[in-house]
Amino acid sequence: MFAKKAIVDFSKKATSLRGMTVRFNSNEGATGAVRPNGSSDNFRKREQAQEDFYIKKQQQEQIAALKSQLAKQKKQLDKLEAEAAKRD
Repeated sequence: MFAKKAIVDFSKKATSLRGMTVRFNSNEGATGAVRPNGSSDNFRKREQAQEDFYIKKQQQEQIAALKSQLAKQKKQLDKLEAEAAKRD
């Protein structure tokens, strides 16, 4: 009789624990996952803004370097044209 009562009590506890586990696991998706409707949170917006800023800065540096190279090439071309004009 005591064993039967212990089994019933244990099964009630196990059932209540299982319900808690299921309920706990059902909230797992709300941990910052991508939202299916396309909306984004502030963290994603901030991260995207930082990436955009970094890329823009890199592009500005590349443009500055290319302008510098272009100026050097123009000087070299002018020098060569001047030398060619002297020979003629």
